[in-house]
Amino acid sequence: MIDAKSLLDRFLGSSQGATPSPWGNPNQTQPPAVSQQGAGGLADMARQALQRAGGGGLGGSGMGGFAGGAAAGGILGLLLGGKGMRRGGGLISHGGAAVLGALAHRAWQNWQAGQAAATAPVATPQDAAAVDPRFLPGATPAAGGEPFELALIRAMIGAARADGHIDAEERARIFAQVEKAGMDAEAKAFVFDALDSPIGVSEVAAAAQTQEQASELYLVSRLAVDPDHPAERAYLQALAHRLKLPEGLVAHLDRQIDAAPAA
Repeated sequence: MIDAKSLLDRFLGSSQGATPSPWGNPNQTQPPAVSQQGAGGLADMARQALQRAGGGGLGGSGMGGFAGGAAAGGILGLLLGGKGMRRGGGLISHGGAAVLGALAHRAWQNWQAGQAAATAPVATPQDAAAVDPRFLPGATPAAGGEPFELALIRAMIGAARADGHIDAEERARIFAQVEKAGMDAEAKAFVFDALDSPIGVSEVAAAAQTQEQASELYLVSRLAVDPDHPAERAYLQALAHRLKLPEGLVAHLDRQIDAAPAA
């Protein structure tokens, strides 16, 4: 049986060997400088691949403004190739599913309170330490009964392919890195099948049973696209519609990514 939580962490780049961050250790008051070395696992692989692809390294402009050493986004970083991680990806890489849940929960709270999205508060490390259980990816299975973490992975892959940029060479590089990552055969088969299968907005949206799940599917998709790119912006808009997310909530979800602090 696939360890869905571990696989999701690999996609997000959550790295057990990295220097502690307040997003993984909310009692820590000042975010440390994270070493460029020693993050371990797919985070290092992704970093190396991004550097080879011209992603500019972790402090480069291709990393959405994140200075320092936030992990390069795990397998998601590989999916994005030379395009670089989106703003918010470095933050999530430090806390994985808990940070994803905190962003979704904070967006929902701000929307419910009627706050203006442009100036609404952004999630903090303390939010990640006290996420409403409804917003944790493993809290409820996907609509089809599989672990919801697997639905989030499919959403990332589908969004990353929205502009059709994942060619045979890039797919082969991802396959090679996954082979080195120590996954079991079932987990590797899931990743390979997802990369080779068409994943549209209807399939992604069908996995959501709740508005909390819909919010998280949108958030991980938002990490994998460039909203300034017409095709990718259209994909996001179609996904939000299929997920039945209110326009105001979508604006708050976008705010949590766009205004995410450096991890």
